[in-house]
Amino acid sequence: MALPKRRFSRARRDKRRSQQHVAGPTLTTCPQCGGSVVAHHACPACGTYRGRQVLAVKAQEKDQA
Repeated sequence: MALPKRRFSRARRDKRRSQQHVAGPTLTTCPQCGGSVVAHHACPACGTYRGRQVLAVKAQEKDQA
């Protein structure tokens, strides 16, 4: 069975692995409330998806900040 003649240097190894990172989720803005929403998911702030109310969201109290 063939074996490598020399060990790969850390720089060579890390250059190869630099493309293997994990990207974060794609965020969009909600047209109703303007908050950040993961693409193709209901808005957690206002509970709407594609212009329809799909989640019951509790009323937010502004005094709890």
